[in-house]
Amino acid sequence: MFKHICIFILLIISLPIMAQEKTSKLRVCAVYPHLKDSYWLSINFGMTNQAKLKAINLKVLESGGYNNHDEQWQQIEKCLTFKADAILIGAIYFESVSEQLELINLDTPIFGLVNELSATKLVASTGVSWSQMGFKLGEYLAKKHPKGSKPVTLAWLPGPKSGGGTPQASQGLITALKNSSVELVTTQYGLNEKISQFALINQTLKNYPNIDYLAGNAVMAEMAISEVANLTTPKKPQILSHYFSHGVYRGIRRGKILMANSDQMVNQGKMAINQVVDFLQGRDVKYNQGPEILSLDQNNINNFDVASSLSPSDFKPLYSVGDTH
Repeated sequence: MFKHICIFILLIISLPIMAQEKTSKLRVCAVYPHLKDSYWLSINFGMTNQAKLKAINLKVLESGGYNNHDEQWQQIEKCLTFKADAILIGAIYFESVSEQLELINLDTPIFGLVNELSATKLVASTGVSWSQMGFKLGEYLAKKHPKGSKPVTLAWLPGPKSGGGTPQASQGLITALKNSSVELVTTQYGLNEKISQFALINQTLKNYPNIDYLAGNAVMAEMAISEVANLTTPKKPQILSHYFSHGVYRGIRRGKILMANSDQMVNQGKMAINQVVDFLQGRDVKYNQGPEILSLDQNNINNFDVASSLSPSDFKPLYSVGDTH
């Protein structure tokens, strides 16, 4: 009897070790559009932390920007050379390599990450609707300026014309503004990089010196703070971002940015890893999953869970977890 009890206790103790051994052999590859801003850095933090907790091997590759379509495809091929059990793809474009991905998915499970893909024959995806991200920004302005109230003007600088979630965010914004007094006077596209956004901001402010609102991507919002502050005109536009970053967070807290959406990037990274591990271990997964979109301004910025969205300030990008050789 004592012998049987000892065996039972040893089995119970060994269960966590056995579970870890089962997942430690999993090889997962993730491809990002870039790691140039704190948005994707926060995704990276959530993913790599969760990969450590799940004791899997994770390899991270980044394409260097939304204009590097060929580079992203080469990195997907590297994931296949890595013999990944599954590949997570933060696509550069909505239509990006969709047919090829569906073919790869027949042998290696493909998961969408953050940016929506036109391919439907993939295993699953983690991310929010970029249309909703744009819509919620527009909805925020529409509530401030309902139809029939004094007209106001808006310049929209969402990011690259076809990359990431720009087309979807733009359509969501336009839909939300239909029943408002907000006039969208210009849309300016450019890469989510400081040089591009600096040029767009200054050109927009020059062409529309009396604009009421500057809205768009987080890099633009961060840079617009100083450019708006330097204006000598008595009227200065208010700044909004349809997604979140460390700089946007600080800007809202200081009253320099009016509002931004957070799609809880750290949580997305964690959810993406959980989804892949669950699938590879034979558990059911939801086809499309994502956290709640949070609209943040000075009324609630001090009451939300910052850790759900932003990586620690001293975090540096991690490109591998476990054995990725």
